[in-house]
Amino acid sequence: MLPTDLLSHRRRGETVIPKRLPLDPLHLRLAEAAITLFEKSRDDTQGNLDRRLKEFEGDRPDYRLRRGLAHLLKGRYCTFEIVSPLDPIELRSRVFTAAAQRVPKPDNTLKTLELLAEELSRELEREIPVTTIVQGLYGDLQENRCLTEFNAPDPQALLHHYNLSQVQGIFYRASDITIQAHRNVPGQYKLLFRYLKLFSLMFYIEGDADCGFTITIDGPTSLFKASTRYGLAIAKLLPALLHVSRWSLKATLQQRDSRSGRTVQGQFSLDSDCGLVSHYPAGKAYDSMLEQSFAERWEKLDTPWILEREVDLIPIPGSVMVPDFRLIHPDGRDVLLEIVGYWRPEYLRKKFSQVRQGSDRPLLLAVSERLNLAKAGVNLNEVSVPIVWFKDKLQPKAILAALDPPDD
Repeated sequence: MLPTDLLSHRRRGETVIPKRLPLDPLHLRLAEAAITLFEKSRDDTQGNLDRRLKEFEGDRPDYRLRRGLAHLLKGRYCTFEIVSPLDPIELRSRVFTAAAQRVPKPDNTLKTLELLAEELSRELEREIPVTTIVQGLYGDLQENRCLTEFNAPDPQALLHHYNLSQVQGIFYRASDITIQAHRNVPGQYKLLFRYLKLFSLMFYIEGDADCGFTITIDGPTSLFKASTRYGLAIAKLLPALLHVSRWSLKATLQQRDSRSGRTVQGQFSLDSDCGLVSHYPAGKAYDSMLEQSFAERWEKLDTPWILEREVDLIPIPGSVMVPDFRLIHPDGRDVLLEIVGYWRPEYLRKKFSQVRQGSDRPLLLAVSERLNLAKAGVNLNEVSVPIVWFKDKLQPKAILAALDPPDD
């Protein structure tokens, strides 16, 4: 995505319109020139690449566009690595220790490096030339990291990515977002809901799979303290939404007026006919760090319970639940697992309201001890499902104990 200083938009009344580039020959040639510059910088340092990018920008009036294209190429398509025979800190120690044993003269410098190169060649069982030691000595500095891999996009894909990033930047200052996901293939709903969970967004879902869903998301400026990280998380959802066939979106924005310095309200809307192209792979979904860590530790348990991530949508009156996991036992038992982590009071009230409405399927809740449920207005006496409490990590053994409690 693009940083705030590279975003461009205009206002028409309260409506905010982000800049989008046409895929015409002029912009395609510019994108191709940026890609070619990176191609020619393979195996070179980031410092040299940055100097070429400065020349690429020059004093041209479209320097922000050129800088934006370079930012996307560097952030998504490049791999920069430390190229050094040893960890640079260890290598510096070896070089300085060897140099301290000789009189500091220019001739001795080369001799020290040659002897160290021979020594490292024997240790690592491969040839280590002096130039490699010189290159790696400060290889951990940002400007000395090497561009070892560049997965070049085609110019059209880069322009699509730029246009998408301009629209994503709109959500950095959103106060609330409403998505209407119209009747679609159920699998598209599941993918969208799983991305909502992945990015730890504060959302509430109403509707059903037959008629569609209304998804309400709290924006970063609705938090007690505006969060840049949360705004980025919302922006990351947009490429996932583009994989849904029919949808519309409305957002309320809180932006600073450049002239008065006051915060002004703006509006933004988008739908499935927007022409934006997602760079997310269709059908690929991920767990959150908490869920992934839990699943990995579960695999190490010696238990007949099988943990599944592919969980069906669970309809409840006027809404739907998307449990994080399903646990299946060979004897036929089937238990859903929902993890409740770090959320705002309103979300907690809605989440526990869903649990109370629930379905007839067995459900187990894992709830963070960091949540102040009483302050959120959640009465645990009204929650009829079992609860497993956790601190920073959800321990699989605690879940297993709730599934198979010991006999009294």
